Amino acid sequence: MIATSIQNDQQLIQEFVSGNMRSFELLLNRHKDRIFTSIVMMVKDKSLADDIFQDIFIKVIDTIKAGQYNEEGKFLPWVLRIAHNQCIDHFRRVKKNPSFGYGDQHEMSDSALVTNENAETNIMQLQRASNIQGLLNKLPEDQREVIVMRHFANLSFKEIAEKTNCSINTALGRMRYALINLRRLMAEVPAAVA
Repeated sequence: MIATSIQNDQQLIQEFVSGNMRSFELLLNRHKDRIFTSIVMMVKDKSLADDIFQDIFIKVIDTIKAGQYNEEGKFLPWVLRIAHNQCIDHFRRVKKNPSFGYGDQHEMSDSALVTNENAETNIMQLQRASNIQGLLNKLPEDQREVIVMRHFANLSFKEIAEKTNCSINTALGRMRYALINLRRLMAEVPAAVA
């Protein structure tokens, strides 16, 4: 069967599993902008986002081919979760090994890090992003998912409701509680996100 743009994600995945590489290409093209944007919003670096994006789709392909994908109808939220986790893993690696940053050591002379002031600003931004990720990790999964989908993937509450199989009011409520919880967490560690 030839994949068409009117096929849903699940149909494209089934065709991909059956050996139709074009189906996966259509699936990737359908969602790549939202996924890439969510990664860039989290890591604030397009080059790094490119690397993470490629790692994510290797993981997605491996998972689907191994028959381990079973979130029927929720492909985009599933991939966004993988993207979120990959970004968190990146920040954890950076935190464990401070010499590992946005690029290799030989890239440190790039224009973004030419002066000490720029280097300090980049370090502060990286730390702030890492701290925010840490706070997001403390939220319940449903609240974290709504924040990531709304602020990193730029989905509307209607789209979030559809992707998470809940009502718009439930999605709004999850966002409200997520923001309340984030404010509480930030108040507990005010220096962490300053």
